[in-house]
Amino acid sequence: MDKTRILFVCLGNICRSPLAEAIMKRRLEERGLSGTILVDSAGTGGWHVGELPDERARRHGASRGYTVDSRARQFDPDTDFDAFDMVIGMDEQNVRDLYSMANSERDREKVHRATAFCRCHPGHAGVPDPYFGGSSGFELVVDMLEDVAEGILEHLAGKVSPSVSHGA
Repeated sequence: MDKTRILFVCLGNICRSPLAEAIMKRRLEERGLSGTILVDSAGTGGWHVGELPDERARRHGASRGYTVDSRARQFDPDTDFDAFDMVIGMDEQNVRDLYSMANSERDREKVHRATAFCRCHPGHAGVPDPYFGGSSGFELVVDMLEDVAEGILEHLAGKVSPSVSHGA
């Protein structure tokens, strides 16, 4: 069986998407699924390529037992749409940006909004960017991304469909 490949995408790949990657990897490890699902993250912009995640993201993730240590990279539409089964944008702007980079309808069908998988945080159009905020913003993002990870796992297990699968 082929691995399912999931890519989390935010703006700079230093806060939300590396947190989502770390949370999903931990959830997969806890369930013994690490070998069946590959997880990565990227940013639509390239400002932080090669950098570690924001120190606050690492700190808030570590406080809940997550290792948030991936290096930032920029989303590459020429390779990432082919390499991943699901491309999950953190907010509406990320989803719009991903749609605009899509080379085909097949690529667009892979794009999902992260909060479409939320079960405990209904009504959010996206995972808010905590970069310019304080600790409470990072805590909310970790809460939401834990919810997103559980929703994705339920979706992959065939238990539920995302509330809004695709689109901006």
